[in-house]
Amino acid sequence: MIQFTSVKDIGPLDKAVAEALEIKKNRFGYEHLGRHRTLLMVFFNSSLRTRLSTQKAAMNLGMNVIVLDVNQGAWKLETERGVIMDGDKAEHLIEAIPVMASYCDIIGVRSFASLTDRDADYNEVVLNQFIRYSGKPVFSMEAATRHPLQSFADLITIEEHRIVDRPKVVLTWAPHPKALPQAVANSFSEWMTQANVDFVITHPEGYELDPRFTAGAKIEYDRRKAFEGADFIYAKNWSAYTGNNYGKVINTDRAWTVDTDIMAITNNAKFMHCLPVRRNMIVTDDVIESPQSLVIPEAANREISAQTVLKRMLESL
Repeated sequence: MIQFTSVKDIGPLDKAVAEALEIKKNRFGYEHLGRHRTLLMVFFNSSLRTRLSTQKAAMNLGMNVIVLDVNQGAWKLETERGVIMDGDKAEHLIEAIPVMASYCDIIGVRSFASLTDRDADYNEVVLNQFIRYSGKPVFSMEAATRHPLQSFADLITIEEHRIVDRPKVVLTWAPHPKALPQAVANSFSEWMTQANVDFVITHPEGYELDPRFTAGAKIEYDRRKAFEGADFIYAKNWSAYTGNNYGKVINTDRAWTVDTDIMAITNNAKFMHCLPVRRNMIVTDDVIESPQSLVIPEAANREISAQTVLKRMLESL
């Protein structure tokens, strides 16, 4: 594996999950692969789980790790070509990337959507420049349109906790006071439509995602109908994707908050969220603290998804 940006890079999902679960049983079984190898993690945005889990995964594999927070530990970087650099940005990514690459063997990049220019966001300008100019294996630690390490961890978690062969998995929009990217929702949809699950997406009208990510999913605007008989509920907010509303908050209806009443019509469903979560906006305290909540095991599996990806990349060097 020389890059990991979406589900298409991981190969057959059953094999990927099986490999991940074997790694989870013996996290240090492949530490020889990373000996004298260095991972560079480049953050254009804040992180808690991604930074800690990916660094731990690399250490499990015997790697050295360098972490660069671009906003605090480097020159401000220009990302667009053809720009006259007479402002506050002192260095261009086209020079910075090969310099970074000279100090490492694998690069992880985290760069969110701007939510101001849909074309630029969905063309993944930052991530694709790392792929183009680094000459090194590159993986996404969340980009403008996808969060594949999170989605892989979500799938691992579902596989560990499913009690039926083909569970009903529901992705539900929930209210949030700020405009958030579509990356987690896009990515979760992309992975679930490839997995052995009955996948349903529910959201208010106007929050339709890019059809490229939701093809194969059932879209249900009636939230109660979507929740009926569900085995897993994955709550997530995202801003509008379509038309002139791109990147905007067009609905803050608290009726979409996941509470015990709506969970009661499920098949005793497990609750999932990628974290961080706005309590009593996305989900009520009693749901996220219930025995059905998987948010902590789900977050812990971020280490396993990252280690599986890094293992495969090391094997390709």
